Amino acid sequence: MKANNRKLIFEEDALRQFAIQFKLIRTSKGYTQESLSYKSNITLSQIARIETFKINPTLSTIFVLCKALEVAPEEVFKNIELKK
Repeated sequence: MKANNRKLIFEEDALRQFAIQFKLIRTSKGYTQESLSYKSNITLSQIARIETFKINPTLSTIFVLCKALEVAPEEVFKNIELKK
């Protein structure tokens, strides 16, 4: 199979659930998107796209954001249910 025939994986429902949980954690910690951007060194637009489930963040990005928010990575995945 040629590389250009690969299908991108985008689990929309799970990303939506992740985005909601991530935003809840961010706001409960008292961060705006802008202040989290500054603390994590991740662009404001990237944080906004994560929270609106427009992008599929990498694990590295999630780890950096969790570190900035001072939460364990499993917290942002809490309550996500995968459909079969």
